Amino acid sequence: MAGSSLIARRYSITLGLIALAILAFFVWRIWQVPAVEVERVERALLVQNVVAAGRVIATSRAQVGVEITGTVAERFVKEGDPVKQGDLLLTLRADELKARLAEAQASLDNLRNSRRPQAMSALEQSRLELEQAQREAQRRLDLVKTRSIATELYEKAAQAEAAARAKAEQAGIVADALAPGASEERILLERVRAAEAALNKTELRAQFDGLVLTREVEPGDQVQPGRVLFEIARTDDAEVLVPVDERNLGLLAVGQKATCIADAFPTERFAARVKSIAPAIDPQRGTVDVRLSIDQLADYLREDMTVTATITTAEVPNATLVPNDALRDVHGNSANVLVLQLNKAVQRPVKLGLRGLTQSQVLDGLQAGETVITSSLVKAGDRVRANYVD
Repeated sequence: MAGSSLIARRYSITLGLIALAILAFFVWRIWQVPAVEVERVERALLVQNVVAAGRVIATSRAQVGVEITGTVAERFVKEGDPVKQGDLLLTLRADELKARLAEAQASLDNLRNSRRPQAMSALEQSRLELEQAQREAQRRLDLVKTRSIATELYEKAAQAEAAARAKAEQAGIVADALAPGASEERILLERVRAAEAALNKTELRAQFDGLVLTREVEPGDQVQPGRVLFEIARTDDAEVLVPVDERNLGLLAVGQKATCIADAFPTERFAARVKSIAPAIDPQRGTVDVRLSIDQLADYLREDMTVTATITTAEVPNATLVPNDALRDVHGNSANVLVLQLNKAVQRPVKLGLRGLTQSQVLDGLQAGETVITSSLVKAGDRVRANYVD
């Protein structure tokens, strides 16, 4: 009995050891299966972006010059200076033009303060003399009728009346010409305005708020119309010009939102929006120019500053997402993935929807929670074990 019990125990121990050996063998075999990177299929918000580098540009630049030939007396701005509308950029020497203006103004003042009062006084005096001559002629006419005086005396009075009337008419003509708003004053006013306009042309002023990009003039330079002295870029309405790969043209639309980061200020972001898309493709670069309007112009932005723009072209909430690294044999919206099932890579076709930079939407073929293989070295049918990527 004791011998039989001992044999039974030894038999049980032997079976246990054999079972452990078999289990260890299978564990060893599994452990020998190569580990590959995998990720789980998840459901989340998918945002499709187009990322491209561009630069800040002004909506317009002005090449500024003078309208008259002259010598620069003083320059007030240089490259990089901000200017406001109406700010003085430079002045020309204007001694002769100032003298012309002073002469024209003096002539106008002389009209108003001297010649016009004198003409009005002469007109009044001539009218009084005419009235006196008329009364004398009438008195003598009455006397002639009663034969109290000779006819020759009346004739002399009539001649004096005619002369007084001619003098009064001439004084009236002169007074009318010198009256406010009459021809003489209008002529002198035009001379003053012309002299003022010529003098104003000796002052070159900014026509809008902007930034001086270039200046090609110094005090003492002789300048003339047609020569560019300053180049000024508008700062009140800048935008971002982004050349985008033409393959993304179908994703872009006017009004799409964008987030921009200037290379010089990587911690700062500013919002923008697609303003326009060029109607033609650049054949040399294979890009299409996209203009972004800036929602709120930041003080640190400068002309030609390099900017990275991320344009949001689409969003899908709660989408079934697969990493792009897991996609194989992509043709349009069709692709294949390798799904990890019982330590074996199983190929499965999927239908794709929205494509993102790192993930894509799966419309059919996968469920959330399944594990897909992202390693490109694995083939369908290979035995592998999972190495999950965080």
